[in-house]
Amino acid sequence: MKYQTLIDSSDDWLKYAIRINLNHEPKDTLIELKDSALSDIRIKKYLSDVANFHNSIVTNHKNPDLPIYELLFLLDLGFDLEVPQIKQAIDEILKHRDNKGLFQSITNIPKHFGGTGTDMFCWSLCDAPLLLLALIKAGVDYQEYIKPGVDYLVSLNMDNGFPCAVSPELNNFRGPGSKNDCCPYATLIMADLLSYITEYKESEIAANSVKSLLSLWENSYDMHPYMFYMGTDFRKLKAPSNWYNILSVAKVLSKYKFAHKDPRFLEMISSIRSKQNKDGFFTPESIYLKLKDWDFGQKKLPSPYLTYLCISLFINLDIS
Repeated sequence: MKYQTLIDSSDDWLKYAIRINLNHEPKDTLIELKDSALSDIRIKKYLSDVANFHNSIVTNHKNPDLPIYELLFLLDLGFDLEVPQIKQAIDEILKHRDNKGLFQSITNIPKHFGGTGTDMFCWSLCDAPLLLLALIKAGVDYQEYIKPGVDYLVSLNMDNGFPCAVSPELNNFRGPGSKNDCCPYATLIMADLLSYITEYKESEIAANSVKSLLSLWENSYDMHPYMFYMGTDFRKLKAPSNWYNILSVAKVLSKYKFAHKDPRFLEMISSIRSKQNKDGFFTPESIYLKLKDWDFGQKKLPSPYLTYLCISLFINLDIS
């Protein structure tokens, strides 16, 4: 079996992901492994969180405990709507949709930052694409539930990516940057979202987003719009790849073939590959303290999950 060394080093939830996503084994042959994975106390905690999807207020999009990040983590491992808590999460998302077709999160932005200071359902361009992405990965009908929101978000594009944008309920809130700058994180997750959609993946809009991210890397010493840096911390290997760092950016760029030969992208890949040990594993260089119970929540030992993410990236490039 391919990736046997990695499988042998992994917990059951990761074994399940490897065998589905890397070895492409049918899910119906892995039922026992799936059940064991779902019984892991950490997976059960995530399932509980996502089942109560709107119990968490979005005050910091960098927070790894946000249900949308946990939901995407579970979906990416290979769990689907057959898991009741994931079905509950998707149903909860679908209940809160505005007249532009965008799904909403509970947010509270203080008045002194331009918000209302109250809890409310609304959206921003640093979470709305993630909700649409979760619906795509869960297999929700695209034309009925997803396309209207995607089309509206696409209409916000600029020549250099996507801006800092929010729903009308948040008044004039905008992050700390020039309105003519792209928001690097919004641009990243929009590029990720569009990579799953046939009518947009080959579009100029998607290409401009990719080029913007590459330009930010090329000019990392001088350009840091909305205080998103590609400096020392950005270049450290960190999991899960749900925020703005070298692995999350490289993962999205790898989905666009025209970027594969770009010297800026190849620099990112070279930086990542240089950190692989003689056994083929990667060790986290930065962590989320809230995730200390996971193999990627420490910096002393190689992490099977971080290694899995890197291998998944290399497979996209045919260099595994």
